[in-house]
Amino acid sequence: MSLRYIIRLIQAFIKRFKAIIVLGIVVGIVFFLVISLLMPSINSTSERIGIIGRYTVNDLPDEISNKLSSGLTRVDTSGNVEPAIASSWESPDNGKTWIFTLNKNVTWHDKKKILAKDLSYEFSDATYEVVDDQTIKFTLQSNFAAFPIILSKPLFKKGLIGVGDWKVKNLSLAGGYLQKIEITDKNDNKITYKFYPSDARLKLAFKLGQVDRINNIQDVDDFDGWKTVVIDKSSSHNNFVGLFFNTDSENLKSKEIRQSLAYAIDKEGFDGDRALGPLSPDSWGYNPQVKPYSRDLEKSKDAKDFKITISTLPNLLKTAEKIKNDWEEAGIICDVQVVTDIPENFEAFLATVDIPKDPDQYSLWHSTQTATNISNFKNARIDKLLEDGRTELDQETRKKIYLDFQRFLVEDIPAVFLYHPSLYSVSRK
Repeated sequence: MSLRYIIRLIQAFIKRFKAIIVLGIVVGIVFFLVISLLMPSINSTSERIGIIGRYTVNDLPDEISNKLSSGLTRVDTSGNVEPAIASSWESPDNGKTWIFTLNKNVTWHDKKKILAKDLSYEFSDATYEVVDDQTIKFTLQSNFAAFPIILSKPLFKKGLIGVGDWKVKNLSLAGGYLQKIEITDKNDNKITYKFYPSDARLKLAFKLGQVDRINNIQDVDDFDGWKTVVIDKSSSHNNFVGLFFNTDSENLKSKEIRQSLAYAIDKEGFDGDRALGPLSPDSWGYNPQVKPYSRDLEKSKDAKDFKITISTLPNLLKTAEKIKNDWEEAGIICDVQVVTDIPENFEAFLATVDIPKDPDQYSLWHSTQTATNISNFKNARIDKLLEDGRTELDQETRKKIYLDFQRFLVEDIPAVFLYHPSLYSVSRK
């Protein structure tokens, strides 16, 4: 068969079936384009996550707001401050005035460039002014070294327009509170967050199939024996469980009695990493060289026959019962009462406390902070260290201050620092 014959045969075939061939090519191109457009959706994921609490559009959980946007700064796990929407900042007067320069390469979700005039803040003890499109200046009433951390809170324009990898697609409200919020990323991955008023209601929603995952809960007993779920455990150093002594109580004014009570507690039997002090062990200011108060019944003898009542929130009742058992083994007489808030005249109050991102804990321990100083603690040395720490800008100098703060605070023991609670997530297989 000659080459000329083959060419003629092909030409005849094309001439006869030209319409079908052209139609096939067109259909193929269209099919390819449709598949290309649908591919992100085909590969995308969708998940429903349950969250406990009442939130508004102006007060989102960190888990959501950090996906949607950034602040002028961001904070790493050690508490160090890094650039985010701001590219740089300075304080020309040792912490009273702060000048931030915006990053020119950051835009809002609507593709518009971020300008200083877009930013809005409400501070009771600071004012701000827009210097130019890229510069914003804050003036504080007093020097405050940790101010850049305050500005790590994610920023939004009206409509929850942020700068993050995720955007708000839909949300629903009831009485001003979020019921549901749906967010998506550039690959059409979708997360729907649903909000529930209590731990029990959230677990019920999971059991009924209303959500696929629940995060950051401390009790997973409801799911013991479930073969259709995956339970992941993680350690959170963002808070600690502590037993706060009322140092105004006549029976607890003595540091020696408080130390004896601390020595009688077995700190190793709790569900979480051991807490040695009020700071996160991940913090740049953390001091691991403090008195650990490991259980020592010989050192707890001064508290024998001592009578004390532990007031506890419901979610910490198991912890309170364990402390009671430890104390009773040491000859300490203990009662436990469940409360919903801090009683006015408590003796020992068991609570979970959020740890600030910065080592500054002025509000929790300074003698002037009557509304937030749970233990009613008064110590001139601690006051001075807290005052110096929040006004010193050099981090190495600040670190030395906070190392001393932790050492002297734990020695004086206005609270027994117990553990950083473990957190659990539950998801379907």
